[in-house]
Amino acid sequence: MITIIDCGSQLTQNIARRVRELGVYTDIVPFNTSVEEVLANKPEGLIISGGPFSVYDEGAPIYDKAFLDLPLPILGICYGLQSLTYLLGGEVTPTSKREYGEAQLVVEKETPLFKGFDARTWRIWMSHGDIVEAIPEGFDVIARSHSGHVAAIQKDNVFAVQYHPEVDHSEYGRELLENFINICDASRLWDPTKEYDRIVEETREQMKGRVGIGGISGGVDSSTLSVLMGQIDNDNYHPIFVDNGLLRLNEAEQVKSFLDPFGLNVMYVDASEQFLKKLEGVEDPDEKRIRIGHEFITVFEEASSHIEDVAYLAQGTLYPDVIESVPVYGASSEIKRHHNVGGLPETMKLDVVEPFRHLFKDEVRAIAEQKLGMPKDVVWRHPFPGPGLAVRIIGDITKEKLDLLRKADAIFIEELKQRELYYDIGQAFAVLTGAHSVGVMGDAGTYEGIVGLRAVTTQDYMTADWFDFKGSDLRAIANRIINEVPGVNRVVYDISQKPPSTIEWE
Repeated sequence: MITIIDCGSQLTQNIARRVRELGVYTDIVPFNTSVEEVLANKPEGLIISGGPFSVYDEGAPIYDKAFLDLPLPILGICYGLQSLTYLLGGEVTPTSKREYGEAQLVVEKETPLFKGFDARTWRIWMSHGDIVEAIPEGFDVIARSHSGHVAAIQKDNVFAVQYHPEVDHSEYGRELLENFINICDASRLWDPTKEYDRIVEETREQMKGRVGIGGISGGVDSSTLSVLMGQIDNDNYHPIFVDNGLLRLNEAEQVKSFLDPFGLNVMYVDASEQFLKKLEGVEDPDEKRIRIGHEFITVFEEASSHIEDVAYLAQGTLYPDVIESVPVYGASSEIKRHHNVGGLPETMKLDVVEPFRHLFKDEVRAIAEQKLGMPKDVVWRHPFPGPGLAVRIIGDITKEKLDLLRKADAIFIEELKQRELYYDIGQAFAVLTGAHSVGVMGDAGTYEGIVGLRAVTTQDYMTADWFDFKGSDLRAIANRIINEVPGVNRVVYDISQKPPSTIEWE
């Protein structure tokens, strides 16, 4: 077993998941857990997570230095490198050359951590503003970044890296974690299928024959949730599809067509006018999410009044939703509010059931395909945010803006499918930026809207890189949008990585 000491990173659960994928059970403990408590579980190695802090911040998560004196193998990641450097007498300082997103690592010294790698330099994913200026006594620098900063150090059983090997965009990341597991000589007894069995058993226990409702949007999360809940107790579970007026083009009809074969007791509710009225004049993205979240619950409670003895609300909340909204163990920083986890009213009368709360999207997809037998076009449909197009329109929401964005987004997705690019991309969508620009159409000048396009490659949705289109593809997509969508005279393509950006714009 490997124990992860959580210092508040948004990626702590990703570390756990990567290690479990390699067959080793992991548990996560808060940074202020005592050495005695950790040792009581007999870990075979320790990983110290990253975190959004400087070691000099007031309230920074500083764990017991005694951990570093244990004979167990230790791996520090990002803040984990900085914190162990600080505790062991090295020097950590801020830098003007901050490293966020893609960087290059250059190996300086052989190490069992890099065993079997066939390169001396490779791509890594960074997210830090502080650097190690002086390493602790007795340590060796085993790698640096292309900026010359310390990227990895080692002394005996203690290893630390400045980057994030647990994310998909770091090359050799899984291999590094596997090497660390081998250094620990950790037992490989973890069976990921047990996670599905645990979810089913826990969910069945929560349902206990009670009547429940749940939102279904047609996305993979809510669809998988509904199929799972329906298989456990289809008679007592009632999914509700809400047309909130913020859906993509023809989405309601598409959802009905692919849900029908599953035989679910879906209740369809058209509440579009209700939602749009609540969003009138609202520009702040957090306020949009709060109002939409509250209105969803209002709609659900109204719908549940037509079903006898409703006791709970099921949600397809995923772990990224949780860690981007609510601090984990009191340390991780809030990024944005998800209506699933941050917008629920305190007066809600129903219990909440969230079977996927500790899973990532690729894990939910694996359950959908391997355990529930759901078809590819449903399982691999690009994610769509709970607040819908409201968070893809910068500024206030109007029917006219929604119609414009629907058309632009539909053209984008249609072109991706025609060019057989859709399944190469993790998520793609159009954004109405709220900005306007001068243009010329025919002999007349125009002053119209700017549409942004976003397409990213990702497996875990915790990190993402922009999809590198051929110029001819982008040109054709942009031309179609400008020619076919009235009110648009300019299209831009977002080439930001996550981090530092998020995938969605709001």
